[in-house]
Amino acid sequence: MPVAANSIKFGTDGWRGVIADEFTFERLAWVAPIAAKVLFDTYGKQVGNRKIVVGYDRRFMAEEFARKVADVVCAAGFDLLFSETYAPTPAFSWAAKQQNALGALVITASHNPGKYSGLKVKSAFGGSVPPEVTKQIEALLPEGVTASATPGVEETFNPWDSYCQELRNKVDIAKIQGAIASGKLTVFVDVMHGAAAGGLGMLLGDGVREINSDRDPTFEGGAPEPLPKYLSRLFQTMETYRKTEKAGLAVGLVFDGDCDRIAAVDGEGNFLSSQILIPILIDHLTKRRGFEGEIVKTVSGSDLIPRVAALHNLKIFETAVGYKYIADRMLATKVLLGGEESGGIGYGNHIPERDALLSALYVLEAIVESGLDLGDYYRELQSKMDFTSAYDRIDLPLASMEVRSRLLEQLKTQPLTEIAGKSVIDVKTIDGYKFRLEDNSWLMIRFSGTEPVLRLYCEAPTMDQVHQTLAWAKQWAE
Repeated sequence: MPVAANSIKFGTDGWRGVIADEFTFERLAWVAPIAAKVLFDTYGKQVGNRKIVVGYDRRFMAEEFARKVADVVCAAGFDLLFSETYAPTPAFSWAAKQQNALGALVITASHNPGKYSGLKVKSAFGGSVPPEVTKQIEALLPEGVTASATPGVEETFNPWDSYCQELRNKVDIAKIQGAIASGKLTVFVDVMHGAAAGGLGMLLGDGVREINSDRDPTFEGGAPEPLPKYLSRLFQTMETYRKTEKAGLAVGLVFDGDCDRIAAVDGEGNFLSSQILIPILIDHLTKRRGFEGEIVKTVSGSDLIPRVAALHNLKIFETAVGYKYIADRMLATKVLLGGEESGGIGYGNHIPERDALLSALYVLEAIVESGLDLGDYYRELQSKMDFTSAYDRIDLPLASMEVRSRLLEQLKTQPLTEIAGKSVIDVKTIDGYKFRLEDNSWLMIRFSGTEPVLRLYCEAPTMDQVHQTLAWAKQWAE
């Protein structure tokens, strides 16, 4: 067992670490064949082969890390489908299902800053493996996997081809293309230097205006996360457009580093998180496409989501934070859509995996078929539901894991009865602590499982109230 391999810990979606510190070739070479073995133990009888898909994003040395994974997994006796190029993580999840493989091993650290890399483990059914599978991988770390007397066979493939065809089959591509070609819709897309680069162009043609397409493993010193603080270039580009050539509707779409999370900017330059996009998508897919099924949301999702679901007579199911919990539900019952506040949205007519490119196509379809700017669409929904709210989240670094433990113990033994001057009327403990307040606003306090970070979420009638509540929570924690 390599030095400190016991520091390999799988979080809500894979193992991540700082390159050359936690995340090294040695540790990757140790854990990858273990992951392959557990995939075989879990899905081998179902798929009847020993095939593993290996893919990667555009991070620093992503290809080299993926090559190492391929070599050690092949040496352990597994057949390989090795990607010829970078691609979105959902493309590799789709490939695992479409190719009837045991699963996929993907080199990516998703939305983390550039100093990180990581390994996502995807299942034979085309989604994140359930927690019990990552627990089995961790349990096998002390013993490892020995090389096979019969190495596997490697083939290469282009992950974009089948994936793009699958997405085209789900959306009215011609209608979107027609709106773009006629000037009725202008589409900007910020790929944040990540694996979405070129993707929307492949699907829709030359009319898409893509920015931050170049490969920059530093992500301009920030992170490829679809948050306003990282989107200055998109905001500036769209503002220039509004001033100089505005005609018809416009939208900005934003993808994270491995293209499984989405956000948007409306024609007036307002940032729209998935808290806003999910209600719009529910409304569009039920009203115009006749989709049916359960709506799955995480506990941190907006209160507008169940209201719009009720409007269309759809059931709501609530999970802990993490898309793998949504995926579990998608495998258990008929789901229309599953979404989380951090930008991950997936669909029951696809694989049980968040997919930002498919979400983008459905968002564009909603704009074209409604004739509305995204911001106007959202305001119409709020008006129809008689519900207006604002939302924000902050991640608060803590001094140590000891501080984390102390705060957690405090919440257990001294439950909060009042927050920012308002009485607590209900508490949910599905994941962390979600406090419902007397004015029907809510504050959620949730701890990272792997690092000393406190995540604070709030939805309230106005942004001022959101910021006041988050400031109170920050002061409480400190």
